[in-house]
Amino acid sequence: MTESTDLAPEDRKIVTLARSARARNGVPEGAAVRDETGRTYVAGTVALESLKLSALQTAVAMAVASGATSLEAAAVVTEAESASPEDRAAVRDLGGPRTPVLVAGTDGTVRETVTAG
Repeated sequence: MTESTDLAPEDRKIVTLARSARARNGVPEGAAVRDETGRTYVAGTVALESLKLSALQTAVAMAVASGATSLEAAAVVTEAESASPEDRAAVRDLGGPRTPVLVAGTDGTVRETVTAG
């Protein structure tokens, strides 16, 4: 586990944004991604009858829709143990296989950092 104070400031920022999105929207997960220019995109889980996206998939989609061409990092705040293969694939599609994905618990503590792989 990694205390948020041990993270680089920009990584701490996306974890905080992801945690805030989860709390503010009352959704199971919150996520944030940072693109190649340093812009951040924040999202929560989308659970409509006709559309279901994880928070991380939604954040990646928002980045793409806004013109991002790459990702520097991603963060997800979740009760799950790790980022799902589908979430990692979405990050990999835009950021490449070495893009770090920070997985944090609901308290904001980063449990693991994996690559999009």
